[in-house]
Amino acid sequence: MEILRVVTPRGLELKGAMFGDNTMDTVVVMLTGICSNVFQNDLLTSTGELLSRNNIACIIAHTMDSFSCIAYSDFSIHKQRYTGVVFDEFEAVYEDVETYVKYAKSQGFKNIILAGHSLGSNKLIHYLGNTPDEFVDYFIVSSPIDLSYWWSLMPEKDNYLESAQKFVDEGRGNDIMSYLFGGFSPMSANTVLGFYNAENLKNCPVLSGEGETKSLYSIRPQGSFIIGEKDSVAGGDAGEFMRKINSNCKHPNENQVIVIPGASHIFYGKHEEYAKTILDCIQNHFALEAV
Repeated sequence: MEILRVVTPRGLELKGAMFGDNTMDTVVVMLTGICSNVFQNDLLTSTGELLSRNNIACIIAHTMDSFSCIAYSDFSIHKQRYTGVVFDEFEAVYEDVETYVKYAKSQGFKNIILAGHSLGSNKLIHYLGNTPDEFVDYFIVSSPIDLSYWWSLMPEKDNYLESAQKFVDEGRGNDIMSYLFGGFSPMSANTVLGFYNAENLKNCPVLSGEGETKSLYSIRPQGSFIIGEKDSVAGGDAGEFMRKINSNCKHPNENQVIVIPGASHIFYGKHEEYAKTILDCIQNHFALEAV
């Protein structure tokens, strides 16, 4: 694994990770989910390692500060945990994704596949649904979220948002909140409110009805939609959730929906199966193209 540094037009250096190299024809640019990075999410390393062993490069595309990790005490399990993405700028998602795609293009890869997991999938949809460029040959969306529905499931949501707003009003927007975001990660007050108000990422509104589907309809390349059967934020029927999302694409019959049996939203205990599914999607796509 090699650490990458790419610079956005606004001057922010993003740090990613590369498995494989640019002697390979194909690269997967993988967008990470909220509070997720290559150091503490084995899903990402499992995917990168398997792809590179099969002559497919993989860039783990961290946005904002998700490359970094902080340690915190989780008193529910009496252990230290690590997380990324204490700070993020959701309004800059398009620019961040574009920076990684253009980096891959500059490295001479013949085929660029854009993939995402969880919120990374919503970022993928936002970019592909709005870019005038045709650099991406294929997409892989996995475990996307209906953002408004996701927030509706959060315990103490109103208290949490009120606390974040109080921090901002007091000039402490960059301070980390005094309790865990969603019960699982530290996060700054500005990032909490930015996440809640991220209209550009409300692009899978098949449960809440709050958002837009124009971005899905505007995606030009073919792709695959992958979800775990037991995804806890899919409204009780993961397969139907994903089929509804795909139905908003311009040519849904050209895409495939894959449900991984027994898998959760984060594919815990099934990282290798997830990685193999990604590999199969890519190999099948290029096999069909060659026919």
